[in-house]
Amino acid sequence: MALMPDDRKPVDLVLEGGGVKGIGLLGAVLTLYDAGYRFERVAGTSAGAIVAALVAAYQKAGRDLHELEEVMRGVDYGRFADGSLLERVTGRIGEGVEMLLHDGAHTGGYLTEWLGPLLEGAGVKTFADLRLTDPGSSLAEYQCYSLVVHASDLSRRVLVRLPWDYDQYGQVADEQLVVDAVRASMSIPFYFRPVQVRTDKGTATWVDGGLLSNFPITVFDRTDGKPERWPTWGVKLSGEPRDSRDRPVSNALSMLFCCVETLLSDWNRYRLEEEGVNRRTIHVNTDGVSAIDFGIDAETRDRLFRNGEQAAERFLAQLPPD
Repeated sequence: MALMPDDRKPVDLVLEGGGVKGIGLLGAVLTLYDAGYRFERVAGTSAGAIVAALVAAYQKAGRDLHELEEVMRGVDYGRFADGSLLERVTGRIGEGVEMLLHDGAHTGGYLTEWLGPLLEGAGVKTFADLRLTDPGSSLAEYQCYSLVVHASDLSRRVLVRLPWDYDQYGQVADEQLVVDAVRASMSIPFYFRPVQVRTDKGTATWVDGGLLSNFPITVFDRTDGKPERWPTWGVKLSGEPRDSRDRPVSNALSMLFCCVETLLSDWNRYRLEEEGVNRRTIHVNTDGVSAIDFGIDAETRDRLFRNGEQAAERFLAQLPPD
């Protein structure tokens, strides 16, 4: 028998970015869901923002979150890397030309085409559809939403938390499209074209939130000194840190690619245990899978999903009894 929302235990959830590895996030989320949890607020970056938006929308609509497994397995990852005719004919050369002309090798348009209708089908179009009434929270009125998406503003050199920070750009948060915020959050620099945002002061350039906060685990922490009403748990697309051989980056082109790979990797993994982060984090093993491997096959997707399930099961097993 399915649990009613009020019968579920509340948690806030934070989902790390990781490109095509995002299906591992869903494996963990569904394991928590099956264990009887509901997600009061969900935050994410890049792939984490995609999964977070779907979870928030489907939960608001009262739909079974297991529907999202078919949704994520049905993604045509190759279309994320769709390019112009020049790219298709000349390959890497065309990608380089597109990057120089448009500040990104790929348009990223498939995300909007795919995700927008899914959200609207669940009754979510603008952030007004995800407003919360929560007088017991320490969050301010402008922060009372069930979804927070993170992007990086290259123009102002700041982290943008959407919908919280729309007013900083002269925009009304409730009127903004959720899919547009997610599109900004997944704009991997150089790989996808950035999102240009018209503001009351000109135009701001937004890219992948992972540039500044790939795993914003503290986003929902109370700020008034009172004890938390329920926990905030995070899901990271990485295992525990391991020693490996250090190799120098020897030229400018390699440095460019390494900068992008560092942005998309587990760059903030050190000292998480002593900072207390690991105690509320589910680590999903995604070894051997690149965040921009848009040719990912079904077998690899299955493995990532199972790894997410298993990571959440281990996490739940070590929780103290209620």
